[in-house]
Amino acid sequence: MKKQELLFIKDVVIFTITAFGGPQAHISILLREFVEKKKYISEIELLELNTLSQLLPGPSSTQTLIGIAWKVGGTKLAIITFLIWILPSSIIMCLAAISYKTFADHNKFTHIVRFVQPIAIGIVAYATYIFGKKFLKSQISYLLAIGALIATIFLRTAFAFPVLILLGGVISSIFEAQPEESKIRINLFSNVNPKKVAYFIGILVFFAVLGAIVNRTSPFSLPIRLFENFYRNGVLIFGGGQVLVPLMFNEFVEVKHYLSNSEFLSGYALQMAIPGPTFSFTSFLGGLTMANKGAGLWGQISGSIIGVIGINLPGLILILFIVPFWDDLKKITLIKNSLNGINAVAVGFMLTALLLLIKPFELNWLAFLIMGATFAILNYTKIKTPIIIILGVIIGYVI
Repeated sequence: MKKQELLFIKDVVIFTITAFGGPQAHISILLREFVEKKKYISEIELLELNTLSQLLPGPSSTQTLIGIAWKVGGTKLAIITFLIWILPSSIIMCLAAISYKTFADHNKFTHIVRFVQPIAIGIVAYATYIFGKKFLKSQISYLLAIGALIATIFLRTAFAFPVLILLGGVISSIFEAQPEESKIRINLFSNVNPKKVAYFIGILVFFAVLGAIVNRTSPFSLPIRLFENFYRNGVLIFGGGQVLVPLMFNEFVEVKHYLSNSEFLSGYALQMAIPGPTFSFTSFLGGLTMANKGAGLWGQISGSIIGVIGINLPGLILILFIVPFWDDLKKITLIKNSLNGINAVAVGFMLTALLLLIKPFELNWLAFLIMGATFAILNYTKIKTPIIIILGVIIGYVI
């Protein structure tokens, strides 16, 4: 391995243990450390990779980092970088899932973390506000967001999400498409390897069919269905961690009842308090789902592994597949137009999740006050999310 690649790995390790704050904070750290100080890539290349990660489904910070690694050392370095980046937070969330039931049964633990759950909702509200402010800029985008909100409230099925995302992209493309781009599209798709496309789609179809035909009483049934759930959502999540939360909440809590509202919020709050990718939250979801279904230690560990691999695999495949012909892809306004509609629908999903998360608190005015305070702190100050969560735990312990 070349000296530059070894130095890059060292910098990835440092980045992994210091990357608090989500995608927006991650990109600023990458700009400072990987571009301005170490000059692994140029500022334009970083911005283009970040744009690409927004155009693709999957974890935006992870895809941007993998793209940088690919430019520095190719596919091998990209995969090593992915493992370094994803493992620490995934292990922490796996351990949290394994130990959650033990601690949750103690009244003292519940008392200490009683402020953490409304803080987590405040964080979701802030992310929804920022996402809406960024992407709801036209009448079509507002209508798509409202339509997605109404549809997901009344259509309590996981199949509503892919259909609505597809409709959002198609509607946006129809109203904003540029007809002169047909030649560019032909040139782009001439570079596409049909075998790779078949692998990408085939994985989803295979596990979906396998999960449907395996008997529900089989010990392999739930892991297979879990992988299909995570992989499918990995294909659908445009916009990174902000969109992960509403999709996961609707499917795992509201539709399939794998977790309770309280369990979901506790795990999300913990994820926000540690460095690394937000998508590691799926390690907690997978592990606790298996625990709630009576699985033992190794079953819970396998659930965490399934969650992390399933949610990240589509994005990993796509970024390594598309980076080589990004110069053609970025010319196509049609793709960006589709993304406008997809993001508008995502805002609708986030609003639905926010309403459903708030519902169990009913008339708990203290909880609503904490939600509002969390939103205000994030919106009007420079105080970071982990600090707010840690303060919530301290206050819960002291009072």
